[in-house]
Amino acid sequence: MKIIQVTDLHLVTPGELLCGLNPLTRLQKCIDDINRHHADADMVIFTGDLSDTGTEDTYVALAAELERLAVPYHLMMGNHDDRDVFLKTFASIVPQDGFVQSALDTPEGKFILLDTLMTGKVEGRLDDARLTWLKHQLHIAQGQPVYVFTHHPPFPIHMPHLDPIGLIDADALFALLREHGNVRHIFAGHAHRPVAGSWRGIPVSVLRGTNHQSALGFDPHRVAITHEPPVYGVIFIDRETVIVHSHDFLDTTAAYY
Repeated sequence: MKIIQVTDLHLVTPGELLCGLNPLTRLQKCIDDINRHHADADMVIFTGDLSDTGTEDTYVALAAELERLAVPYHLMMGNHDDRDVFLKTFASIVPQDGFVQSALDTPEGKFILLDTLMTGKVEGRLDDARLTWLKHQLHIAQGQPVYVFTHHPPFPIHMPHLDPIGLIDADALFALLREHGNVRHIFAGHAHRPVAGSWRGIPVSVLRGTNHQSALGFDPHRVAITHEPPVYGVIFIDRETVIVHSHDFLDTTAAYY
């Protein structure tokens, strides 16, 4: 399977800038590039912070752009999103127990898309209701490989200004994943950094967003935003491998053969 991961769009009112950049223009170029090079993908998964402001105009703009996307897509919530406003715009999405979460059956196993939004907070949450839903989905997936998509990383990336705003309920999440025993990868957003590694034995990856990025810094007293290139992920999954490519879709440098 080929999966495209797009994360941290941070859309603002069309025409406005964020961090000196135009998030909507960036999204348009991202979709153009996916259509041009990856129309054969099985799906695109947007891992949260679709909006920066959580306002209706941002979701309306997103919906208009998604009409151009040549690949089926799934949308997730991030801490900047407003779940109620989002569901008003994307009325065809049916919430699960009140959350924008889903479990997808694929030829390579179960994809579980978590809703970690805690309204009014930057950090993420999986409360009892969401953990119960997840436990049920993992039970259904017995014997299958599982792939988890989450906005907030449940694992530390060792950047002091980002780790405190990750997923609060990481231990509870891991307990369920360990019980299932066949979770092959966790894909996350939120950090605006390219990160790869493993968490308690589970492979993990994080991508840059499509607008601004977090500077690679380890000073707990200093947070910096950068204009490093935006990316989307090109992910290949089969029974033997999970491969994640990070594509700088605005790169126009020439290729030499």
